[in-house]
Formats: sequence, C-alpha cells, structure tokens
Amino acid sequence: MHRFDTLIIGSGLAGMTMALQLAETRQVALVTKRALRDGGSGWAQGGIAAVLDDADSVEAHIRDTQIAGAGICDETATRFIVENSRAAIDWLIEMGVPFTRDSHGETSYQGYHLTREGGHSHRRIIHAADATGAAVIDTLAGKVAAHPNITVLENHIAVDLITSQKLGREESQRCYGAYVYDKSADRVETMLAQQTVLATGGAGKVYLYTTNPDVATGDGIAMGWRAGCRVANMEFIQFHPTCLYHPHAKSFLITEAVRGEGGILRLPDGTRFMPQHDERAELAPRDIVARAIDFEMKKGGYDCVYLDISYKPAAFVKEHFPTIYQRCLELGIDITKQGIPVVPAAHYTCGGLVTDMAGRTDVASLYGIGEVAYTGLHGANRLASNSLLECMVLAKAAAADIGAQTRIPLPEVAEWDESRVSDADEEVVISHNWDELRRFMWDYVGIVRTTKRLERAQHRIALLQSEIDEFYSHFRVSNDLIELRNLVQTAELIVRCAMARKESRGLHFSRDYPATMTQAQATVLKPASN
Repeated sequence: MHRFDTLIIGSGLAGMTMALQLAETRQVALVTKRALRDGGSGWAQGGIAAVLDDADSVEAHIRDTQIAGAGICDETATRFIVENSRAAIDWLIEMGVPFTRDSHGETSYQGYHLTREGGHSHRRIIHAADATGAAVIDTLAGKVAAHPNITVLENHIAVDLITSQKLGREESQRCYGAYVYDKSADRVETMLAQQTVLATGGAGKVYLYTTNPDVATGDGIAMGWRAGCRVANMEFIQFHPTCLYHPHAKSFLITEAVRGEGGILRLPDGTRFMPQHDERAELAPRDIVARAIDFEMKKGGYDCVYLDISYKPAAFVKEHFPTIYQRCLELGIDITKQGIPVVPAAHYTCGGLVTDMAGRTDVASLYGIGEVAYTGLHGANRLASNSLLECMVLAKAAAADIGAQTRIPLPEVAEWDESRVSDADEEVVISHNWDELRRFMWDYVGIVRTTKRLERAQHRIALLQSEIDEFYSHFRVSNDLIELRNLVQTAELIVRCAMARKESRGLHFSRDYPATMTQAQATVLKPASN
C-alpha cells in the first residue's frame, strides 16, 4: 500500500511537466510502463508550435488550427492553449532544452531557429534539429529523476483506477488512486492519492502500422472510460503521411518538417502527385496528404511512395535533418541523393477523455492531460506540432488546479485480490488476439472507411472482448493482458464514434457518407454507468 499527494500515470512531456510543476509543494509518484524516457513524447521529431515571431499572431495560429481541424476545434480551448504558447516555450528554454539556433537568417526567437510545417501560415515551429522530443524529454527527465519529491516507478503499468463505485461508497464517483502492476516484482500494488492524473498518451498500437512506441496502447482512455468518463472524437485517428518504409525500420517517423523545408512527394517513377490532390501540395494538412498517398498507392499497386529532398544542398539536408539522414544511411538510403520510401501510419489520437481547461475529467480527483485527453484543440485533424504544446499548457493548468484543492481523507482500500485466479495456461491467446485486433483495425477502420467495414470490425471486437474478459477474470494479470484489454476497449470506442459520424470530415473519411455536413459537432460517448 502506497500513499502519495498526486499519482501521475505516464512519463511523457505532459506527465513530466506536471510532476515538476507540483513537486515543490507535493509528494508526487510518476508511474511509467518502461524506463522514464520511453514515452511517446521522445519520438516527436518536428518541434513545438508557438506564436514567437513578431510577424506571427495568436489569431493566425488559431485560424491555422481551426482550418486543419475541419471546423470542430473548440474555440475557447484553442485560444487558451495558443495564448499560453510563448510562456510554455520560455519555460522549456529556462529548463535548458537545447533548441536549434538560427544560422540562416530565416526566422528566429531569442536566436532560436523557427521552421514551418504543413498547415501553418508562418514559421512558428521551434525545434531541436529533427529530434525535438528527445531533446525535451532528456532535459526534463534529468530534473525529474533528481527531484527529492518525485518518486519514479519504472516498469509499472496501471491495471485500473480505484473509484468510490468500486469501493461501494455512497458518494458521487471519485478517484482515489490506482492498482498498479509492478512488472519486475510480478505483483499488483495499491497506490492511493489525493489526485490521480492520466498522462498515458495515445493508442497507435491498436493499428498494425504506427509511428508510436509499443507503450501507446490506449491505457488511460480505457481506464477513464471504465471509471465513468465521457470520451469524444475517437474516430479521428491521425495517420502520419510519411513513416519510413523499410523491413528493418520499425515505426520510424519522417518529420513533417521535411515537407515544410521543400520535400516533394513522388511516385516510384518520379512523378510528383500532390498538386493534383490539393492546391497546397505537400504543405496540405496531414489528413489530405495521407489520403492522397493512400489513393496513389492503391491506384498504382505501389508498396510505398517517395519523399524527395535530395535536390537541396547536401549540407542543408544534413544540418536540418541529422537524425533522419543518419538512420536512413544505416539502411542504405542516402537522402541527399535519393527519395525516402514512405507510407502512412497511425500517428495521433485526436480524441480522448473529455476534460476542461484544468484537465478535469467527469470523475472527481481524476485528471487527463496530453494525448489521452480531448480538450477540443485538435478538432477533426491535429495541426502539426500542436500536441507537445497542448501537453505543457494543460499540465501547468492542471497543476495549478490541483495545488488549489483542499485535501480529503483517503479511504481504507483492500489490496489486490488474486485468491481466485491462477497463472495463465496459454499465453498464445493473448498474442493471437493482439495480432488479430491490429490487423482488422488496419483493414476496416483505417484511412478510408465504409459502414460495412466498421460493422465487421465491431463484430470482431465484441468476440474479442468476451474472450479477453473471460481471460481477465480467471488468470493473473500480465503486462500483455492489461495492454490487450485496454486496446480492445479503445478499439470499440473508435468504431462506435466512427459509426456515429454520418459524414466525412478531417481524418474520418467514409465512402458511404462522402459529404461534409453543414453543422459541425463533436462525437461524445457517455458510459452506461453515468
């Protein structure tokens, strides 16, 4: 039994920012499924969008976000996050993040280079070469690990939230912490807290091909839903247009900034195709580019297309994209001389647990920040580099709200009971179901959808859920079982939201409903227990 002031589940940028904001006055636990630096934020390449240049404006950033979001960005949330963007960047600079300096006289902020990405009308992306996430996470991780008030629990995965309903308490639904599986010790521990924060990231691993790390299994979304939180806009799964296509490269992203700096998409015969799909060509928002690539690959029967920046000076390419250059070179691809083979892959979950601008969910004392949350910022399609910004702004707002809360007495909670379960007899059931789920989600709930495909997916999900629920009831938990249970629940929410939207908008494209409705609104699902 462990007691903390605040329990943060997830160690990406949102979780680390929250921990550092709270640790001066509170005892904080930071739970992470693997090592401290293994969250999805560290994989972000391009950078962080913010209004930094005097020629730019808050209104322009809001407008770009709303255009990319296809009409359903929440205006209040978007304005709040964009207006707080400069303060978020200044905090990172103060923390010591080594952003790239401007050596070309292009556009800069305090001497730091600003680049431009698809969907942006200005250069407003501050970055650390092409490995921004890694630079940010490495900087903050050192401070988190060194802080005496932060307890980092590596190789721990949350099983479920501890709520008043589960405890049989006669009160409105409140969260008191979580049951957490210690993978190293092979036991479930009880962790109680005044506030619990879900910062678990997205759900890219629900799909066969993804740019996400293996830990992105929708854990927070599934746990929040089971606890009684509403979810919204789960149909809007962003497929990044350009994931490296190579048998020896798993989930390696080719940043949006390659197109922002002039990269051209070509068919295998060298033909440029984006101008035929959108007047903005390669600088169109990601949903348009991903659908264009998907269309051309299916039309021509191609395994991939090519992103070509080899016409730029070699020194320019190596300076702007050193990580991509080196990784491709290791695979025998010299991007200064040839195009990069790319395919679309599941990248970002635009929907999630419904939260307000302080990160509060529908369950008292439970917060959601980062990719796990639906704030309304991303609408039907996330604008490039807005996600890390959202992580920081909402983490700071949630930390301020938590700091103002009155402490409450924590209840007595029984420890995890394994007296009626046994060790799993066949782990192959888990691996088989995991593989089946990811394959049919890719085939039936991918970039282009139909009602028939969604119905097929829904039917298969129901079968898997019954199998997994039975397995969960009879056998001891394991990391794979916990993740599979959460992935199947998240997949169900994605399909339910997709079936509810009778139009095509942003990232959701249905052949049965190709038109976009005049009235734009979010898709909100409410648990039956509410």
